[in-house]
Amino acid sequence: MHNILLYLLIIIALVMIFLGIKASMLPPALTGVGFLVIAAMRYKKG
Repeated sequence: MHNILLYLLIIIALVMIFLGIKASMLPPALTGVGFLVIAAMRYKKG
């Protein structure tokens, strides 16, 4: 279950970064980067 949530968080982050860059909007791209940071912290935790 933990891995599924981690993968979903990464997918959502990548989609938000892509949409933010495509539409030239900074807030969604920054949120996507934040999601990647959270996913990295959850991955290291365990």
